[in-house]
Amino acid sequence: MGVPVLQAPVREVTGAEVAAFRERGWARLPGLVDPGFVAGLRERALERLAARRGAFRNGFVDRAFGQDRDIARHDEAFGALATAPALARNVTRLLVGVDAVRLQVTNLLIKEPAGADGHGATVFHQDFPWMPMDRSAMLTVWLALDEVPADMGALRFYERSHLYGPLGRSFVREGDDALGQHPWLADLELSAPFDMAAGDATVHSSLVIHGAPANGRDRPRLSFTATYFDAAALYTGAPYGQTDGLGLTVNEPFDHPLFPVVEAS
Repeated sequence: MGVPVLQAPVREVTGAEVAAFRERGWARLPGLVDPGFVAGLRERALERLAARRGAFRNGFVDRAFGQDRDIARHDEAFGALATAPALARNVTRLLVGVDAVRLQVTNLLIKEPAGADGHGATVFHQDFPWMPMDRSAMLTVWLALDEVPADMGALRFYERSHLYGPLGRSFVREGDDALGQHPWLADLELSAPFDMAAGDATVHSSLVIHGAPANGRDRPRLSFTATYFDAAALYTGAPYGQTDGLGLTVNEPFDHPLFPVVEAS
């Protein structure tokens, strides 16, 4: 008898959620992952973070949150979730004209309470301007591993900002958030604050402007993210820490073990 394969219980997204994502550039997905499974993820996260807290340093980004990159490669439960067929089906439904997706990166995120040794706000930014892909069919699933009240630093989004294309990088210098570069973004509607329960998620386009306030509570905000992109995307050769030195070929797909195609069946 073989070793049982760990299964991550993920629900299917609804038609209304798909429509909301495509119109607004993001969507709320309540109860995306079974709370019992998420409770196990939370315990694993706390153990890993206790051993590695303070080890995650990435310049300006680290002022906003700590991150344990590629957690799904190091932990079977997070790996089972990131490669769950139901999650891959959801992603291909949410994106337009995409038949299959690759996993780009997973992250275990921690936002410590604001204060002298804590984290500050996550500046408003886009994800795509950093990427070495030739197309922006990419999204991130952001999963709450515990209750995340709005004042703990839940994400907020500028509605329909994904319709304006790449708007430049943030996190490269002081005061370079998206609103500082593009004041007209303030004319767009900003999503209202909302609370999240463990197992709730949001999903956002790589082009939508998003950020988060500082954590106003007395405990860390814990979340898991998984980013997926069109499996047909081609490598542009643009410098990027995750892809530099991998031997990828410009104008060819990302055929590398670091970017597996996630089976949807």
